[in-house]
Amino acid sequence: MTTKKVLLIVGGFSNEREVSLNAGKDIARALQESGYNVVTHDLTDSWKLLDVIRKEKPDVVFNGLYGNWGEDGEIQGLLDCLQIPYTHSGLNASAIGMNKYLTKLVAEKCGIKVAKGERMTYGDYKRHGTSIRIPYVIKPVADGSSCGVFIVKNEQDVAQINYSDNNIEVLIEEYIDGLELTSMCLEGKAYIVTELRAKNQFYDYKSKYTGGMTEHILPAEIPDDVKNTCLDYAAKIHNALQCNVISRTDFRYNPQDGVVMLEINTNPGMTSLSLVPEQAKHALGMSYAQLCDLLVRNAQCRRLKM
Repeated sequence: MTTKKVLLIVGGFSNEREVSLNAGKDIARALQESGYNVVTHDLTDSWKLLDVIRKEKPDVVFNGLYGNWGEDGEIQGLLDCLQIPYTHSGLNASAIGMNKYLTKLVAEKCGIKVAKGERMTYGDYKRHGTSIRIPYVIKPVADGSSCGVFIVKNEQDVAQINYSDNNIEVLIEEYIDGLELTSMCLEGKAYIVTELRAKNQFYDYKSKYTGGMTEHILPAEIPDDVKNTCLDYAAKIHNALQCNVISRTDFRYNPQDGVVMLEINTNPGMTSLSLVPEQAKHALGMSYAQLCDLLVRNAQCRRLKM
């Protein structure tokens, strides 16, 4: 039997470049352990990527990119055009899932509770403010790993908000206090909920990628009805967006507001210590290598119709 060649794309152009490079080392080892012929490419230039694809002729691309250009439909569209199967979700699910505002609209139609919010440019926010009352959260509409997130709890906090581009779209949402919860969905079903106890005021970039900054409570110590709501919401948004194989959905919970969905990650973190591999191991006994293998075996692209 011919060994399947996997092109693992890492790096990229987003704020999460270093995260992608670190995760790529674990992914490459896991795929090699499963018997794949792995070629790793650090994406710094799109033309070089095309040269590598032309030379290597991979059977599958493992999408190890995060953030803009990696999980927002950009790389997915390119691979669809090239007719190369790739891991994780396709163009539509990726583009909508990365856009927090569009995700909220889909979630609401599915009966999922979300925070009240509004979308505008940063320039309009500076000129006109927002109708959302303090406390609120302001964040880029399309960015990952909690990059550029500000929590406004008083008027003094407004002065700390600073984006370099007035035209960037931002989402302003009611601040929901309470427990930080997350649940993976694997092949259409959610299995378990983790509580994230961050040392910072919320599960920000530093909390996600700095050892010892966040405690993972697995399974979360929450009432059954709260757990079941998280699992239901995670499966609903995963299936509504038609995510491929895996996703992770984040929530906030307190007794007054109940479970409130924050966002979905269609290409969640994949270091061997990340949340999704941790949940897959705990809930299903699935090893990290088995999870990576599952993603490769279910790789797909949008088929051309002539």
